[in-house]
Amino acid sequence: MAEFIKKASLLLLTQECTKEYLDKFNFLHVACFKATLSKFLGLGIIGGSLLVKVPQILKILKNKSGEGINVFSVLLDLFAITAMLSYSFMKGFPFSAWGDTVFLGVQTLIIAVLVMHYNGETTKATAFLAAYLAVFVAANSGLTPIHILWVCQSMNIPIVLISKFSQAYTNYSNGNTGQLSAVTCFMLFFGSLARIFTSVQETGDTAMITMYVCSTVANGIIVAQLLYYWNINIKSKEKKSKKKE
Repeated sequence: MAEFIKKASLLLLTQECTKEYLDKFNFLHVACFKATLSKFLGLGIIGGSLLVKVPQILKILKNKSGEGINVFSVLLDLFAITAMLSYSFMKGFPFSAWGDTVFLGVQTLIIAVLVMHYNGETTKATAFLAAYLAVFVAANSGLTPIHILWVCQSMNIPIVLISKFSQAYTNYSNGNTGQLSAVTCFMLFFGSLARIFTSVQETGDTAMITMYVCSTVANGIIVAQLLYYWNINIKSKEKKSKKKE
């Protein structure tokens, strides 16, 4: 039984930490605590990523509209996610450090196609889907040199900022956040915040860490807008109800 527990623990712990915890009963080992916390956070983020953009997808389908969603922003976001996924996969980083990008990529792709479709560009959406799948296969099959993937990954920092600021500008111009899902935006913010820690612990990759710092700041701006316009809408409704009275 003890041997089975040790083997099972290797799925979540390093060999060194397994010895510290299960052989020496040293549960106060600082390095192992950080490594274990990072692993659990990473797996938690992956679990959350399964549904993080589902509220946004459902909102678009329910309203049959992509109003307020900046397509350019979504496409840039998709590029950034795909570059991160492909770079991490080809570099052999632990799945717990990047697994969320798989599910985020699928959901972002669905959003992009839906927004194009409801904007009356179904043919364009179909062509884009086919082109994206071809590029994805090429990037993750070993056909693309790793230095090209590194360049794409390095481009993520300005791309993420442009993507989020484009959406923020759209929100500002419209005076509301349209079909943006508050649940999705909050989950993206807290997910990118936690990813700063897991990237430091599990990859040590400067480009990844910097990207997640920028992503957290940019996601924070979108969340601030959601709160701001939500408060304005509440006050506006209160004023209208008082006038009716």
